[in-house]
Amino acid sequence: MGRLAQLRHRLEYVAFCALAAVATALPLDWASAVSGFLWRRIAPRLGRQKRALDNLALALPEASEAERRRIALAMWDNLGRTFAEFFHIQQILTEQRVVLEPFEKFEAIVAGGPFVVCTLHLGNWELASQAGLRFGLPLAGVYQKLTNPLVDRWLYERRRPLYPGGLFDKSPATSRALLKLARAGGYPAFVADLREGRGIEVPFFGRPAWSNPFPALIARTAGIPIYAAAVVRTKGAHFAMRIEKVEAQRSDDRDADVLATTAAVQARFEQFIRDNPEQWMWAHRRWD
Repeated sequence: MGRLAQLRHRLEYVAFCALAAVATALPLDWASAVSGFLWRRIAPRLGRQKRALDNLALALPEASEAERRRIALAMWDNLGRTFAEFFHIQQILTEQRVVLEPFEKFEAIVAGGPFVVCTLHLGNWELASQAGLRFGLPLAGVYQKLTNPLVDRWLYERRRPLYPGGLFDKSPATSRALLKLARAGGYPAFVADLREGRGIEVPFFGRPAWSNPFPALIARTAGIPIYAAAVVRTKGAHFAMRIEKVEAQRSDDRDADVLATTAAVQARFEQFIRDNPEQWMWAHRRWD
């Protein structure tokens, strides 16, 4: 790494730590509201706004332009809140601000033994592991490393306690480790709604989208169920977590099974998003 890159990373890290210090110093509800307000004011003026509106037009052609702009604005508010709330995760968990809906469904799922769970960038996805923590499950998570190693390490150290089964960076070695873990009775967890260039194409809002097949592959290989879950913002820094079983295909054709199950996961994600379109991260590249 060159000196200029190192300097840039240090400056970014200092700026990030300053923002973290401000967000941490504010009370949770204030931090969430202020950050949401600032993102609503600033983000629509940046380049990602166009991608968000283009994606909304592609996925929700029936919505008017005014409605798509309203959804995009609310999305930035949600992202701003999610950013600030990360620095108060322990308080959110301690105060049980995430309601499991319905609680009995979660109890039944836990009683059924190991499973694979997939979530998406909806509401506050950073809280998705909290159901596992509440029931004492050793969830194992996967994360995408950031280009700035200083910020990446800071975030890793704070995310790691949310995943008692381990927190792994996205890599081929991680794929093997998670498959081994699932076969041994573990609980792999994925955020699986982003574009996966080395994945497979399945329908998403009626259009082909490159998607991650690995959760479906793990579920099929280990013979365990697969679920889709979402943490939806209900009001301010309060949330509801919902979970739905995905019908995993199991036949003599492994590739066909993985394709069908991956499509079913993405279909469930699509329904979660349609129920709360203003809470999904429309600004990322999902379709080619």
